[in-house]
Amino acid sequence: MAVQKNSCRDPATPAPRGRGTTARPDSRFSAWQRAPFDDGWDGPPPEAPQTELAVDRARHVITFNRSPDIPFDRSINPYRGCEHGCSYCFARPSHAYLDLSPGIDFETRITWKPDAAEVLRRELARPGYRCAPIALGVNTDAYQPVERRLGVTRGILEVLAETRHPVHLITKSALVERDADLLAGLARDGLVQVMFSVTTLDDGLARRMEPRAARPLRRLAAMRTLAQAGVPVGVLFAPLIPAVNDHEMEAVLAAGREAGAESGGYVLLRLPRELKEIFGDWLQTHCPDRARHVLSVLAQTRGGRLNDPRFGHRMRGEGAFAEIYRQRFARACERLGLNRTRRALDVTRFRPPRRETPQLSLFES
Repeated sequence: MAVQKNSCRDPATPAPRGRGTTARPDSRFSAWQRAPFDDGWDGPPPEAPQTELAVDRARHVITFNRSPDIPFDRSINPYRGCEHGCSYCFARPSHAYLDLSPGIDFETRITWKPDAAEVLRRELARPGYRCAPIALGVNTDAYQPVERRLGVTRGILEVLAETRHPVHLITKSALVERDADLLAGLARDGLVQVMFSVTTLDDGLARRMEPRAARPLRRLAAMRTLAQAGVPVGVLFAPLIPAVNDHEMEAVLAAGREAGAESGGYVLLRLPRELKEIFGDWLQTHCPDRARHVLSVLAQTRGGRLNDPRFGHRMRGEGAFAEIYRQRFARACERLGLNRTRRALDVTRFRPPRRETPQLSLFES
């Protein structure tokens, strides 16, 4: 498949290799804020900072929401922060709650939940728990690079498979192939769907926007592997960035369909809070010739602002440009046969885990 090259270029002074930004805006909750200052001296090129891990001992791992914009009311995030380093990630501002920077700290200072599977087991065993699909890895990717050695997501999936609990997965990592055995078993009972986020088919652009995520073609290969194992998969074109990757919508959806996707979706770029500065800096570094145009078009889809947090508007936007995107997406899906059926995950097979107790079961010998 021919890939249209994007003119966003490599900068003269790039971010450290494997990192998405050099910006370090302070947490908005800090008592003071730092301002950059150029003293005229050119320092050495920045070295790639190493990932630092911190343990998060959470009392709960299931987070509930009431958003009408998403098709689930609960989710689990094994990690806070994400090594993928995506310059546009809407979750970056959440790092401020840890008193860390949504910039480089978000991709280098990661917290993880080593007892997530144990805590989940307790939550699912509560008498008042009512089963509904859980979304895994929505805020930050559950299959980011540190998962390869920590295995938190694998442990969570093992609990969900044991209890026959339905789960939605969203990822841009090929590491999900590792868990094909669990996912195939869940799929046989209609308990899982995996969405792959594919932002571009241009390796060069992907390397600059999401430096530690799997290559686009590698994600598509992982999608094909799961589809061949009987796992329902879909392709998510997210985020759609005006004048950067919007021209690739149809090509990405077609590539996903070819790899086995039966559903598709897209999300217009969101720039909440500190993300305006971080992504704006990325634009000035990589696409200086079009930075103003990108932000101008985005503002036209957000009522004159760079972010619109209102339910019903934040994912797709409004106005002429947003309507064009909607029509293009609908026509592409119709032509490719995407979204012809909607899978409803089965909640009737759920069986709560056995509660830990020294007392034997009535029927246990």
